[in-house]
Amino acid sequence: MEYFVKGNTKASGEAEIIAKSNNFNFGIKANQSEMAGPTELLLGAFAACCLKNVERFSSILHFTYEDATIEVRGFRQEKPPMINNISYTLRITSDDPNLHLPLLHKNLKKFGTIYNTLNVVCEINGELILNNHV
Repeated sequence: MEYFVKGNTKASGEAEIIAKSNNFNFGIKANQSEMAGPTELLLGAFAACCLKNVERFSSILHFTYEDATIEVRGFRQEKPPMINNISYTLRITSDDPNLHLPLLHKNLKKFGTIYNTLNVVCEINGELILNNHV
């Protein structure tokens, strides 16, 4: 399987990645702290991978859920500059007794393309939390 994206930038600091019919704007200048940068795009890809697999495994593992929310943090080392640690908290709202969090977490780690790619080059730690309806 092959993936393709296209990127472009202007000297003004406006930049974008185009993937299929989606445009993702990001900043490339140091003073654009309000704009997401390449690191946030990388962490966003990790988050998207986890959320996509929650949906995928809901049908494979036969559970239902109302929603899923993920928070991802990346930690950068200076020399050489790289993300060397990622931590995440994935919250799933569900009352389904078929939802087995440890099995879902195992599958997210085993079958996530972005998860596995990043896991080769940095430490990844995370937790799944079940939110029940009140």
